[in-house]
This record gives sequence, C-alpha cells and structure tokens, in this order.
Amino acid sequence: MTMISGSERIIANLLASRTGQELTNSRSWRIGTALSGIFREKGISNTDQLVCMLDEPEHSHLSQQVVEALLNNETYFFRDRAMFDQLAHRVLPKIANQRAESKSLRILCAGCSTGQEALSLAMIFLEQTGRWTDWQIEITGVDVSHSAIATARSGIYSQFEVQRGLSVAQMLANFSETPMGWEANENLRQMTQFKVHNVLHPMTTNAPFDMILCRNVLLYFDQATRQNVLTRLLENLSPDGWLMLGAGETVADRNSPLMPVEKGINLFRTIATDL
Repeated sequence: MTMISGSERIIANLLASRTGQELTNSRSWRIGTALSGIFREKGISNTDQLVCMLDEPEHSHLSQQVVEALLNNETYFFRDRAMFDQLAHRVLPKIANQRAESKSLRILCAGCSTGQEALSLAMIFLEQTGRWTDWQIEITGVDVSHSAIATARSGIYSQFEVQRGLSVAQMLANFSETPMGWEANENLRQMTQFKVHNVLHPMTTNAPFDMILCRNVLLYFDQATRQNVLTRLLENLSPDGWLMLGAGETVADRNSPLMPVEKGINLFRTIATDL
C-alpha cells in the first residue's frame, strides 16, 4: 500500500478539519488527481509546493479551493433508482397518511451535492399530482461545498448531466433548454431550496423534517464522526420521521434509537413500523 506523504497528510488534515471526511492511505491517490487543476492554475507540480502556498497571505482563499477540489460531488438524477422506487411507491404513501391533516411535508437532502437528488424527489411529487394536491412540500438540500450549492441553486445542468438518470420524457417535462444549459422548470424550483451547511454542525431550522436522506455521506467518515452526524440528523428529524441512508451504510450503534424499517433498503425510523 502506498503511504501518504507528509504534504499529503497536511492536505488530508485540512479536509478532515473542514468537513470531517477522511482521506486514508488507500484513498490518497485522489489528492493528485483532484488537485491537478489547482496545480495548473498556480503553476506548480506537487503537493509540497501547494502546502507552502497555503501559508502565504496572498493565497488566503486557497485552502477553501483545495477543500472544494477534494470533495466528491458525484451524483446524478434518480441515483440508485430502486431506492427512489421504494420512496415513491411504499414510503411516501405512508407519509401522506401520516400528514393528511396538516398537508405539509418537509424533507432534507444532506450532502445534496449539485442538487439532482432533491430535484429527483420533486419530480416524484409532480408525477403523483393526485396524491399531493394542495400540499405544502419543502425540499431542502444542504452540502458543505459552496460550488456544488451554487450549481444546485442555478438549477442549470449540461446535456450530459441532465441525461444521467432521466428518460427523454422526464427531461423534456421538467427542464427547458437555454443557452446556458438545461434549466429546471419553475414548479421544481418552487419545491426546492439549497444551503451551504456542514452536517457535523447543528442546523438551524424552523421545524423538524419529516424525512431525511443522507445517502453516500457517512462512508467518508470514521466511526466517531458517523455517530456525530447521525446525532445531528436526529436533532432535526420528527419523532415519527424517516431516515434513508445510502447503499452499504448503516447506523451500526447498539445505543441508537433508529431501527431498520425493512432489511436491505437502508430505511430507518425511531419507532417500530412495517412498510
């Protein structure tokens, strides 16, 4: 196994301090690849030179630029389609019954990257118009990456991005082609909002969320940090709310109040239930 160098360790520690994400020896190969654009921009060729520049006053914004480059913003519409199918056909009907009186639903997408997950949820609601007529639906996407949130707020995607996970019919029904790219239609944008937020920190919110999606986020943290993130999420989850994790992620804590709803779909609640 390739050992991480001293300068790479400094960069890895910078990422961990800002985001909680670990860059272990097995993932250290990402550093050079992810930072190649910064190397070209600054006219340098290695992490030793980059670390020296981090201490220079004229490069005060460089540390945030490095962190942004190291974040994995991989996402696409309806990523892990089977999980979205579970939400659409099994979970959301239950939530509709739970909130039938208030007709209000708040969903958090933690680690939302450039917004495709939140917009995918909004598309589900639009496709189920009969069930959600007159409902107040609010989908909030949060991510630690300023650049990813800027893209999510713009709602504009390239031809490649808008085709990933969407059928032609879905693309044409929900996006309009503009000179800048494919822009999410207003009915999607009215349901979604995006904020820069670190899931390690407390979140200020007016009311708890009925459902939280935190998929493919925990896998970048060590065990202690995972539990910290789950604690933060639970602080903002309604007592009868739902939490969905990514494939391969788990609560893995005997003291956690969260219980799996059904084996194999990574859906959890704080109260016993069956789908």
